[in-house]
Amino acid sequence: MDRAVVVAITEGLHARPAALFVKAAAAQPAPVRIAKQGGDAVEAASILSVMTLGVAAGDEVVLSTDDEGDDASASIDALATFLEQTEVA
Repeated sequence: MDRAVVVAITEGLHARPAALFVKAAAAQPAPVRIAKQGGDAVEAASILSVMTLGVAAGDEVVLSTDDEGDDASASIDALATFLEQTEVA
């Protein structure tokens, strides 16, 4: 299961937003990967991997999981919602 998302977070996935994204990814029932369009996918629950992507506001990323069913869909939805917000609390 894959889903393309445009990152709306003003800071992109740098520092605090990246840490909050990784924490959200680790809390999901299905393991999720994230990749910049055309790039290699990395584990969304790994802060080092996410930081190396260099995701900025307005970048399109692809969230993916090999799992299927409700858990996979819920995991992708939760992380997509996180990325689509403009400010992280």
